[in-house]
Amino acid sequence: MGAAGSRALSRLGLPAPSRPAWLGVAALGLAAVALGAVAWRARPGRRRRKQVGTVAQLWVYPIKSCKGVAVPEAEVTALGLRVGHLRDRFWLVINEEENMVTARQEPRMVLISLTCDGKTLTLSGAYTEDLLLPIEAPATNPVRTCRVHGLEVQGRDCGEEAARWITSFLQSQPYRLVQFEPHMQPRSSQQIRAAFGPSDQVAYSDASPFLVLSEASLVDLNSRLAKKVKASNFRPNIVVSGCSAFAEDSWDEVLVGDVRLRRVMACSRCILTTVDPDTGVMNRKEPLETLRSYRQCDPSEKKLYGQLPLFGQYFALQNPGTIRVGNAVYLMSQ
Repeated sequence: MGAAGSRALSRLGLPAPSRPAWLGVAALGLAAVALGAVAWRARPGRRRRKQVGTVAQLWVYPIKSCKGVAVPEAEVTALGLRVGHLRDRFWLVINEEENMVTARQEPRMVLISLTCDGKTLTLSGAYTEDLLLPIEAPATNPVRTCRVHGLEVQGRDCGEEAARWITSFLQSQPYRLVQFEPHMQPRSSQQIRAAFGPSDQVAYSDASPFLVLSEASLVDLNSRLAKKVKASNFRPNIVVSGCSAFAEDSWDEVLVGDVRLRRVMACSRCILTTVDPDTGVMNRKEPLETLRSYRQCDPSEKKLYGQLPLFGQYFALQNPGTIRVGNAVYLMSQ
C-alpha cells in the first residue's frame, strides 16, 4: 500500500496493514483465481479435441456389394450415410431362397451401380442398357423376409424388371432386388458382433454403417504389393487424409463437423477384398495374403477376429449431423 493510502487510513482512525500482511492477502487472492481456473478446465464433461486428419472421400454403397458412389457431403443417420434418396446399403440382392447375395458369390456385382436423378433411380452396368426404377418400390410389391449373415430382415421387392435386369447382368441363377424401408425393423449390430451397443443397428450392412479408413493405411499396404489396390477394394464410408498409417486404430471417439462417432472394433477382412472393383474379377489372393502377413489381431482378441486380418475401423453413431469432404477430423479426449 502506498503512502497516500496509509495517510487516508490514519485519518479514518484505522491502522495501516503491514507490508507482509498485504502481500499475503494478495497471494491468497491470486491462488484462489488460479485454482478456480484449473477447476473450470477440469470440470466433468468438458472435452478437449485435437485435429488428427481431414475427410478426403465419402462413399455411399446403395446396393450391398455393388459399386459405390463418391459424394461431396452426406447426412449421417443412425443407419448410415444418406444423400437425397440414396442411402447406404438400403438395397439388397437375394436369391430364390431369399438369402443375401454378395460379391463373394458374384464378383461382377461390383460393376452394378444405383444412382438417383430427381425422382428416378437408375440401375447401370457395363455393356448393359440402364433400367429406370421408382425411388420407392410400389406398395403393392410383396415384402420379403431376407437373411443377411443369418439374421432375418425385411425388404420390399423392387419388381420383375429389376429381377430380370440383375439376373441377366450376372448371367446366373434367378436373383431379385429388395429395398429396405424406414418403417422396417433393422438388424441389431450387437447380435452380429457383441462389441456393439444395444442401440446400434443396421439395415443390410455387415455390422456397422460406418467404416473409416485412412489414406496412409492404404499407402502402407500398397508399398507391400506388386499390384496396387484402391480404397474401393475395402468399401469404406469415410476416407481420412493427413494422418499416419493405422492412426484410425486408436481413435476412440471423433468429431467431424457436428457428427460424433465412437470406435467399436476393427473390420476383419475376407475374400471380397480380392475382387477388382474395375473388372469384377476375383483373384482370391491379394491383397488378403499380404494383409495376413502383418495385420493380425492381438492374441487376446482371437475369439473376436479369428485368423482374419484387420484393415479399417467400424464406428457407431453418437450424434447425427452432416459430414463433408474437407471437414477436419478431431480426436476427442477428456
